[in-house]
Amino acid sequence: MERSGTGPLLPLWAAVPAAIVGGLVYDLGFPGVGFWPLAFAGIAIALVTLIGRTSWAAFFVGFAFGLAFYLQHVSWTSLYLGPVPWLALSILESLFVAGGAVLIALAYRWVPQANGSRWVRLVVLPLLVAGLWCVREAAMGSMPYGGFPWGRAALSQAESPFAPLVSWVGSTGLGFIMVALVAGIIEWIRLRGWRDLRTGIPVAALLVVALLTPAWQTTPAGSLRVASVQGNGPAGYFDRRTQGDILNSQLDATEPVLDEPGIDVLLWPEGGSDIDPTRDETAARLFDSLSTQLDAPVILNTVTTRDDLYYNTSLLWRAGEGAVDRFSKRNPVPFGEYIPDRWFYDALAPDLTGLIQRGYTPGAEPPVFDLGGTMTGLAICFDVIYDGLIWEGARDGAQVYMFQTNNADFRGTDENEQQLAIARLRAIETGRSVVNISTVGTSQVIDPSGRTIDSLPAYEAGAMVTDVELRDGLTPSVVLGGFVPGLIVLGSLGGLIAAGVLARKKKARPVDGPEA
Repeated sequence: MERSGTGPLLPLWAAVPAAIVGGLVYDLGFPGVGFWPLAFAGIAIALVTLIGRTSWAAFFVGFAFGLAFYLQHVSWTSLYLGPVPWLALSILESLFVAGGAVLIALAYRWVPQANGSRWVRLVVLPLLVAGLWCVREAAMGSMPYGGFPWGRAALSQAESPFAPLVSWVGSTGLGFIMVALVAGIIEWIRLRGWRDLRTGIPVAALLVVALLTPAWQTTPAGSLRVASVQGNGPAGYFDRRTQGDILNSQLDATEPVLDEPGIDVLLWPEGGSDIDPTRDETAARLFDSLSTQLDAPVILNTVTTRDDLYYNTSLLWRAGEGAVDRFSKRNPVPFGEYIPDRWFYDALAPDLTGLIQRGYTPGAEPPVFDLGGTMTGLAICFDVIYDGLIWEGARDGAQVYMFQTNNADFRGTDENEQQLAIARLRAIETGRSVVNISTVGTSQVIDPSGRTIDSLPAYEAGAMVTDVELRDGLTPSVVLGGFVPGLIVLGSLGGLIAAGVLARKKKARPVDGPEA
């Protein structure tokens, strides 16, 4: 391999198919195959194909990697709507990957030119490459239309020994460490580090710390007896149903838990009631009855309207009082729950945009409910992938999280397992138990260490009654919040600019000739 640090390791004709293989391997590290070491292998292939590339070649290679990954990773978007949304999303995300690839290729070019010392190559370069990988992920997670932070490197590690790190540095920090480890090993090999084993100290030290750091321990604060119900009703967008069918399926699945003693709260999934009890007296009486029989509040989800606007809303319902609190989904799914810039997309694909007749408005309520001495954090489906909302819930006093989702439109795909992996990481990240309840499954109760303690099989009606541990205290990840991602992004961009400036100055510096 090259010692100069600037030449391509692979010719372009080999780099492109290698990048495609890398994208496919990277996807195998995520659920549903979920063999987490393959995520590291995919990252390694991606980086090797970028070393020594020109910017345009890096863009092309990065796009190939991204497309191979996303066409597999989000293939569930094509289940009912066909290839157009699937291809559009995959191509858009791949363009972000391609842009990030250019930044990484520049780092591989400029850092050795600015300072080609061995320790700069072994320490600074891997950290910069890792940071630029995170820059790309941050851009994807914020734009357009709120971004799509699905497929971040950290989300492959929900059941790996690296997962505890998210309680310290969050998903961005874990992704940074993953890529830094891979980039460090690559540089060690390129520099033939086996000739001097001391050169392996930086990456070995990072690996040891990453593997031995335990999850931050929050403080036990009792328990909550939660009844969570998966109705397996016709909750999909294209399912045949009449009004009330979803509500009735949830009621049927709830029946067995009504005689269970000591239930503190009844939890239903996203879309569990297709009738809004704040506008329908019959539905209101049903929820009054459930709350009375259980002597506990009910957390349900339905479509509400206010001022001619539609909201995807969770309600905290108490017998005789009705909806005493509400939380509306902060991040409605673009092109799924609303059409942004509709005038433009109606002109491009009117048959598809016409399927979305009403658009949901983002909510603004705090993402917590007070259950009467116990605070629960909330996230509705797509909300769970946004760091800020989860941190906000913990800071607002959440002692447990209840995630409501509707995966009915993705039956038989990896989407539910991918989302469940995110929920598992959220438990570890916040040091809180998570009750993740779906209309169709798989629904699980996850303890603060990320271990599943109760579950329901997919595509079967059922209910869980689970004593869920409560926790107080904030993890470093929650306390630091956006500081870690901000530091990584700004530091990496600043480092790349500095490397470029130094490389240019060094290149422009005249070489002293022999004396006359």
